[in-house]
Amino acid sequence: MLLREGSFPCIITGQCITHRPNFPSSSSLLRSFPEAGGKLNVATHLYNYSGGHPERNRQRDELAADPTWTTEASAPGVIQGIRSTLFVEAPLVAKTEGVCGLSEMELPLMQSDRGEKACIYELRRYRLRLGYDTVPKFLKLYGEGLPSKLAAEGTDPTTSLTTVLYSEVGPLNEVIELWRHGDGTAAMERSRVAARGANQWRTAISQIANLANEFTSTIHRPAPFSPWK
Repeated sequence: MLLREGSFPCIITGQCITHRPNFPSSSSLLRSFPEAGGKLNVATHLYNYSGGHPERNRQRDELAADPTWTTEASAPGVIQGIRSTLFVEAPLVAKTEGVCGLSEMELPLMQSDRGEKACIYELRRYRLRLGYDTVPKFLKLYGEGLPSKLAAEGTDPTTSLTTVLYSEVGPLNEVIELWRHGDGTAAMERSRVAARGANQWRTAISQIANLANEFTSTIHRPAPFSPWK
């Protein structure tokens, strides 16, 4: 969601979205704002639909029938553009020990170790080359190297991999990984340094580089009203 410059105080305090808590809490997971890297003045919402497309369509139809929601969701003078992409959680999430996964996420456990202001989420995005087999190859390589990264000595204890997703609708051949760092950027830097010593991970990334056209990383801080902290 692209916002007008200077509109963040309105969004963050909830003045533009007083009825957004009506959105099903089981779907609304992360509402965040970029702190560094990539475009600024962008709000990111992550919704989990365990029932897939049918559940998403049903919830959107219910909201469309709510005149209060349709009026405030447009946030006149605040929202300049909206982009939506549908992702599927990669099977490796359920198979890899130490990865939370969206369906298993327990919100009370997502509180920051040093309070709400410390926690950040790191969104790492891979845009892969065209091809039907590109995403499967990526996920295979990623899954082979991931355990060594998660177990790397020196990884910050507040760092955890929340999920790995690949796009199904919107820009295709796109994979994102979402990391939570409870101790903020300090935790992120410690975990990054530790990962460089994970040999299997380094090998996997060197091969993944041949599949990727672009890689970006952005830091997001949860909004005060986000269920995830």
